[in-house]
Amino acid sequence: MNEIKSPVSQTTGGRIKSIIGGSLGNLVEWYDWYAYTAFSLYFSDAFFPSDNQTVQLLNTAGIFAIGFLMRPIGGWVMGTFADKRGRKTALTFSVLLMSVGSLIIAITPGYKSIGVAAPILLVLARIIQGLSVGGEYGTSATYLSEMATKKHRGFYSSFQYVTLIMGQLLALGVLVLLQRAFLSEKQLHDWGWRIPFGIGAILAVTTMYLRRSLQESSSFEKEGAKSNAMNGTIKALTQHPKAVFTVIGLTIGGTLAFYTFTTYMQKFLVNTSGFSKSDATLISTLTLAVFMVIQPLFGLLSDKIGRKPLLIGFGILGTICTIPIMTLLSHTKDVWVAFALILCALIIVSGYTSINAVVKAELFPANVRALGVGFPYAIAVSLFGGTAEYIALWFKNEHHAQWFYWYVTICIALSLILYITMNDTRKHSKMEDE
Repeated sequence: MNEIKSPVSQTTGGRIKSIIGGSLGNLVEWYDWYAYTAFSLYFSDAFFPSDNQTVQLLNTAGIFAIGFLMRPIGGWVMGTFADKRGRKTALTFSVLLMSVGSLIIAITPGYKSIGVAAPILLVLARIIQGLSVGGEYGTSATYLSEMATKKHRGFYSSFQYVTLIMGQLLALGVLVLLQRAFLSEKQLHDWGWRIPFGIGAILAVTTMYLRRSLQESSSFEKEGAKSNAMNGTIKALTQHPKAVFTVIGLTIGGTLAFYTFTTYMQKFLVNTSGFSKSDATLISTLTLAVFMVIQPLFGLLSDKIGRKPLLIGFGILGTICTIPIMTLLSHTKDVWVAFALILCALIIVSGYTSINAVVKAELFPANVRALGVGFPYAIAVSLFGGTAEYIALWFKNEHHAQWFYWYVTICIALSLILYITMNDTRKHSKMEDE
């Protein structure tokens, strides 16, 4: 039997370097993805002329949802590729796709210049970005989990959401900087919204080259040495039906809550609470900064007490608190009250976000892990996370905004049932078989 060499990344320094490298790429991917929603308040009228702001945002949110609908395809294609050809190669290719999508948005003329071709090109760009980010999630979650040690797997894998949130925060930070230091409101509406997409395209190309120097994970190297033709195939995935449905079930409530209190909040504060665009952006930025910092703390806690208690805590508190928090938010006019309410919600959501990557990775063996994490997750996040803004705005347009609060609550409660009945993956991890 051939001896399999342990890669350099298995040393402490190698692990940390690989985790940082993988995380930086994740940051750029998510910056590009979230720049769309951060700046949609400014470019929605360029692609969808209308006298009704809610209708403009509804159309923009619809395209945001289309991007999400492409994520299962991205999770399937890139997950299969990552399980067959390696995590490193898949991560490099996904960030190249994201660069192409951002560049298209940055240079596409508005509706007044090219008519219906403008929203069509916007849809194309989001389809490309959807494929990219669909492949990014499963592959990066797998990579970070595999590069971490058993003792600190929750802590290290939590950096996936640190960089995910940091990408969103960076997009909002660019917006705050442009709003308060460089451009007027009119300039942002006219052409300034193109700047973040140009930045994203450049950063993505830079990251693509950085990712080429990543170390491959030992889990893939060992599995790759077996030359198993079943690696990363849908047929192989069907051998793990319980794990697949567990990924979908635990994602439903968590992803809906995450997108409700992050990407949708900026629009909610403007369109429902009545805050100015700059104040709404500032509130979102501050809450996301704190949210980002606490992710490793929750990940570290999961390494001590297990993953299941954190998921159950999120499920219970999310079910109880979502309606009161959103009701109070809809009526407040105070910046700091809004900040406190959103932060409370995000602390609750951290019971899911900080550990969801490692929980999913621990459910599957190495030969189908990237596909197993990415594909079912992408299905759930497309149906529930990607449609969150659209459903919320649709309810508001129909004068039933409160129904969305109930919708979020019910979905969290459904996931709570799974959290209570599932095994704690810290104690029952497929990674221990490797």
